[in-house]
Amino acid sequence: MRWSHLTESTPPDATAPVQQPLPGAVVRTFDTPGFAGMTFYEVRAKSLINKVAGEPRGVPFEYTINPYRGCTHACSYCLSGDTPVLMADGRTKPIAELRVGDAIIGTVREGSYRRYAVTHVRDKWSTVKPAYRLTLRDGTELVASGDHRFLTDRGWKHVTGARSGPDQRPHLTTGNKLMGTGRFAEQPKESPEYRRGYLHAMLRPEPDTGYRDPYGTVPRFRLASAEPQVLSRTIGYLRESGAHTAEFAPLGQRTGLRTYARRDLDLVSSLLERPDERDAEWDKGFLAGVFDAEGSHTQGLWRIVHTDPELVEPTRAALRAFGFEFVIEDRRDPIGLLSLRLLGGLPEKLRFFHLTDPAVTRRRAVQGIAVKGAVPLHVTSIEPLGLELPLWDITTGTGDFIANGVVSHNCFARNTHSYLDLDTGHDFDSKIVVKVNAPELLRHELGSSRWEGKPIAMGTNVDCYQRAEGRYRLMPGIIEALSDWSNPFSILTKGTLILRDLPLLERAARRTSVSVSFSIGFLDEQLWRSVESGAPSPSRRLDAVRRMSDAGLRVGVLMAPILPGLSDSEEQLDATVGALVAAGAASITPLVLHLRPGAREWYLGWLAADHPDLVPFYERLYPRGRAYVSADYQRLVTAKVRRACRRHGLPARDTPARDLVLTGEAEPATGEAEPAAGQAAGVQLTLL
Repeated sequence: MRWSHLTESTPPDATAPVQQPLPGAVVRTFDTPGFAGMTFYEVRAKSLINKVAGEPRGVPFEYTINPYRGCTHACSYCLSGDTPVLMADGRTKPIAELRVGDAIIGTVREGSYRRYAVTHVRDKWSTVKPAYRLTLRDGTELVASGDHRFLTDRGWKHVTGARSGPDQRPHLTTGNKLMGTGRFAEQPKESPEYRRGYLHAMLRPEPDTGYRDPYGTVPRFRLASAEPQVLSRTIGYLRESGAHTAEFAPLGQRTGLRTYARRDLDLVSSLLERPDERDAEWDKGFLAGVFDAEGSHTQGLWRIVHTDPELVEPTRAALRAFGFEFVIEDRRDPIGLLSLRLLGGLPEKLRFFHLTDPAVTRRRAVQGIAVKGAVPLHVTSIEPLGLELPLWDITTGTGDFIANGVVSHNCFARNTHSYLDLDTGHDFDSKIVVKVNAPELLRHELGSSRWEGKPIAMGTNVDCYQRAEGRYRLMPGIIEALSDWSNPFSILTKGTLILRDLPLLERAARRTSVSVSFSIGFLDEQLWRSVESGAPSPSRRLDAVRRMSDAGLRVGVLMAPILPGLSDSEEQLDATVGALVAAGAASITPLVLHLRPGAREWYLGWLAADHPDLVPFYERLYPRGRAYVSADYQRLVTAKVRRACRRHGLPARDTPARDLVLTGEAEPATGEAEPAAGQAAGVQLTLL
């Protein structure tokens, strides 16, 4: 296991159960709202000071400390477990029953349209959060957390939020219109009446023409379709009804059904009788059989082309009984074909498929069809249920999925926990590894005769001042150890929790070199809510810079990430630099967005959803999966920041774009060193 170099043996006082795949870890959960759905794995690390492997090109540190793995800055978006999700085969499945690898339907943008596309479930998890009921004008209901996002005709919006203050973010209000097809119809139960209706449409009595199969048996019934899924369903329904000797047999170029027993022959004949009074379940099975036998769904057109005149009127009557609208297409030819075409677009086609459940799934495909807003999916109410419920979410390849007929945002995976044999999506947010012996272990390593007192960097992987630090309080002991040994150190953070340790940092600064850096890439609160909503707001981070500078500490700012097309204009950069200088920043280092694997999928998926007009621009800036922008673009941004710094009286630092890493990096596969910059490690400035 990759955990073997990280942990000691299980401590003798461990009281919580040990949970795989983290041998030796004490597993804890907390019932406070801020840690709902999170698991903390308390480990006793073998070593704490990590050496950056190879030559740390462009990185101003050689050794690092990371007391945590995983980050509580991240957010969760989730739905009720019974919410139906549209599968790739056209059926639906409750989100709680999905499995990793399942093929489902998401959306992709092609030109000016968003279109349905097949994607796969990459991860799935549950949490417990306050629940809200969302009701739409067409009667669609969804139960979700307040953090969940749905696609509207004006972009992605959270279920809840505020117009101003710390909870400000784009959120739904009554009248907003969601995008999709509207609520899914309930799939039929395979009742005896449903099976009889299906068999009535699928089997035709065959007159005795003198044909005998090689066994000398007369095929008594003709199957209207030879599709494998139809054959399987038909023989299954017959056996469930008691006709155990029925078998398929060739009937010229078609397929027939034979039986050896008179009893089964009589039973099948009775199953095919049409009921005197209409039954809804019989009609559903009948329509499924008719579509399997004579239906098609190609290029967005749903048709039934009748070859059996006796089925024409029953088909139309059953469609009318369920409220379907259709037109008769006069396609008479020498063999007398008649067809009808279903109206109402994709919403009505999906309603037909879900209501009747035909066996042939390839005819139910929706990929390539444009997502349109013809259905009245306007929000009529958003009600807090007043209780916390188990809620579910998934990660998909397209970054979204179809939940009860509306386009739903999912939580993107990050490439952080994979080294520890944890997934890169939900595990990163909810399974936090805590090195509980970090302070005492650090004192031991600092006192070793082999340690040369080199500067140590913290916050280079995940933020050492994330919310978990508020409970575990590892940093005070770490800072005191470094101070007592007069060991130089630096801290990079987005967490304003560092202000708790300001007195300790002041004391340490009197004994050794202490450097604190904040990551503040822009001031736009709305943009922050979109990409960094789990981290403290830019205004709170500015206040932290001001308070620490007033205390006499040297506080640098990594002006990162600068987002191309979103926060890189001359005016935006000048405003950010001006605010940073006013807050007392001792240095400003501009860094343009760097997209490593994991962060790349998260960010580009978000960009396509919220700023689709910028996608072509990013494709030019980051071609062929490249993580860094071109040197020319980096120089252009650096020049803008340098000019702004001169205007506000502060020199700018020039830093290569390669030094910005937007995801926490994995620990090395062997030994205790960390990867070199430009390979796998660098200054970690996660957007999450």
